[in-house]
Amino acid sequence: MLYAAVIRPVIDRVHVSLRAGARAEVRDLYARRGLTPGLEIDVFAALLDHPVPEAALAARMAYWPFDPEAAEAPGLVERIDGYWHLTEAGRAITLEADRVFAATAERLWSYRPSPSMPGLAAVEAVLPLVQRLLEAGKATGGPVFEALTPVWEPVGASPSALLASRLEALRHHRADAHRAAWGAAGLTVEQIQALEPGPEREAIEAETNRLDAPIYEALDADERLVLLGGLGALADGLSDR
Repeated sequence: MLYAAVIRPVIDRVHVSLRAGARAEVRDLYARRGLTPGLEIDVFAALLDHPVPEAALAARMAYWPFDPEAAEAPGLVERIDGYWHLTEAGRAITLEADRVFAATAERLWSYRPSPSMPGLAAVEAVLPLVQRLLEAGKATGGPVFEALTPVWEPVGASPSALLASRLEALRHHRADAHRAAWGAAGLTVEQIQALEPGPEREAIEAETNRLDAPIYEALDADERLVLLGGLGALADGLSDR
């Protein structure tokens, strides 16, 4: 359980910094078409690979205002027989966005302000470990993790592009654990969002860690250190500030 708690902010830092680094270019990509990023960009790595069940996507969006009809309005996604699909226009723009995220990952993670930082060597070291975690998650993941894996991995994709998509998927294992934890505690979305630090919050986080921990049993102790150290060593855009 301790490892699940320790690695969570490391994974989140890598994911959030990548999204932040790509945000301006992705928004410009949409603006040139008179659009703004929507539902399709939140789960593009899954939608490019396969349709996503409506119920799972609703659970994924539980913390934000979500109107399915409004999500469909721009014409990039549509609901067919209980599943979300990309339209032809949606697939075209998300493929371009995927290339933006891939290029951003390569730019961020290749930066080595110190010789001690491994740069892209860290990406290559952790990539197969993350894939093994995704395989292990088939037995331990919740409904959103199941719905949003596997992810789109085009032929010839760089290790950075692959890691970006796989980390996106891995985060859903913990997200499912968190939803299960506060749901079992009898809380609503509004209540968990308003819950202040204290014993109740700590109990929910502990239960989240317990439910998230089994996925990491796919790695031995040394491999868990490689994963933690490798992800922790990836640059997060400080070179741009």
